[in-house]
Amino acid sequence: MTSPTTLKTSTEPPLVSAVHWTRAQWLLLMVVCTVLALDGLDVSMVGVALPSIGQELNLGTDSLQWIVSAYVLGYGSLLLLGGRLADLLGRRRIFLIALTVFAAASLLGGLVDDPAILIATRFIKGLAAAFTAPTGFSIITTNFAEGRERNKALSIFTTFGASGFSLGLVVGGLMTSLSWRWTFLVSVPIAVVVVLLGMKFIPRDKPSVEESGHDVWGAVTLALGMLGLVYTLVSAPEQGWGSVATIAGFAVSVAVLAAFAVIENKVKHPLIRFSILKEGWVARANLSAVGLFGSYLSFQFIVTMYLQSVLGWTPLGMALALLPAGLLVATSAPFADKLIEKFGATQLILAGLTAMGLGYVLFLRVGTTPNYVLDILPSVVLLGVGFALAFPSINVQATAGIKDSEQGLAAGLIQTSTQVGAALVLAVTTALVSGHGQAAETVSAQAMLEQYRPGLILSAAVAIAALLVAAAPSRRRVRS
Repeated sequence: MTSPTTLKTSTEPPLVSAVHWTRAQWLLLMVVCTVLALDGLDVSMVGVALPSIGQELNLGTDSLQWIVSAYVLGYGSLLLLGGRLADLLGRRRIFLIALTVFAAASLLGGLVDDPAILIATRFIKGLAAAFTAPTGFSIITTNFAEGRERNKALSIFTTFGASGFSLGLVVGGLMTSLSWRWTFLVSVPIAVVVVLLGMKFIPRDKPSVEESGHDVWGAVTLALGMLGLVYTLVSAPEQGWGSVATIAGFAVSVAVLAAFAVIENKVKHPLIRFSILKEGWVARANLSAVGLFGSYLSFQFIVTMYLQSVLGWTPLGMALALLPAGLLVATSAPFADKLIEKFGATQLILAGLTAMGLGYVLFLRVGTTPNYVLDILPSVVLLGVGFALAFPSINVQATAGIKDSEQGLAAGLIQTSTQVGAALVLAVTTALVSGHGQAAETVSAQAMLEQYRPGLILSAAVAIAALLVAAAPSRRRVRS
């Protein structure tokens, strides 16, 4: 059989024109899709609120970055364990427990005034999402048959996540206009309702019969290594890139991550079965995910600060300016699976990353008095189109041809790549911004823009690098 990246729907009869699901399947899909949308919503809502949070709690750019990074680090560091535990302990159980923790952490985050506690709640929410996201993914892949049916379900699922992330900008603007605290609190009732619905509509599943072994040390070393690496990157501008602290931080982080790799090759049930990456399409999908989400989250971080701090826009005005991207992503759900069937996942990934790279490059033209229609809107539209094409295609590509017993692993791996990429690129972006120029309140709008510009250049470079990886030819492998 040829690589899944070159397949369209060879496993389905050509005369089948539609997928027909039962009421139970639709309800199940809506429950897990809502949770993924809530995850995306949470990240982007808080991103919009960052200037308001910084003003009220007296936090600088480097500290504000941790409100975003704490979430994506918690998310990325335990996604693999979350997917694995879902396979071993039961998907329904893990999903509902993690969503309950997410709701509790959201409530606490909206009530506290201490920045350290606020950041801690973000990390806890990320840990909870690290279990709900891959578990929801594997619930779908084990309840919908591979091929046309699963492609449609995964396209809807991933588009819900992207839509939540994109539309969260608007919801975040509305909530921030009331108080930044509502960007935390609005998730609570939604999560509670979905827990109740999940108890009714998610079918009970039996834990895996295979011997347990949860690779706790693998999860610990991955989390510590990533935390150390991101902290070192963020601290480097202040400490000095050649300082003992910075060099030691990088050395220790790399050593811990190397220990993680050794552990994965030794334990019986690793978080990552590295041989899964020998399938060329799986490796390319994961690298594409790093570039896609890493570039976009960093771009959003910079643009949020630019529009509000440099141009003086309100949170709601900024959210409405970026709304076209969210609408493009949200309205693409009914068509994503059909496009994948017609053109193939690889072609859509290439088209999506090309659009996003062009959008970032065009945005480099902006100044302190931009024309929205001419200078900002073209980038917004290109980013929306690119995300809508590439995001579901990357997820379909990453799990194609993977057996059911490892769907949780494959789902966790692609989402880990997404979140780890976001954390690392955002950390580098913050280091560039913090190390270029003076504090925002002491300089002119033009100087502030120049301070942010290296971050914009990095987003463009990361997207273009991801495009080159996705376009690289690979040897087709024959699989039994």
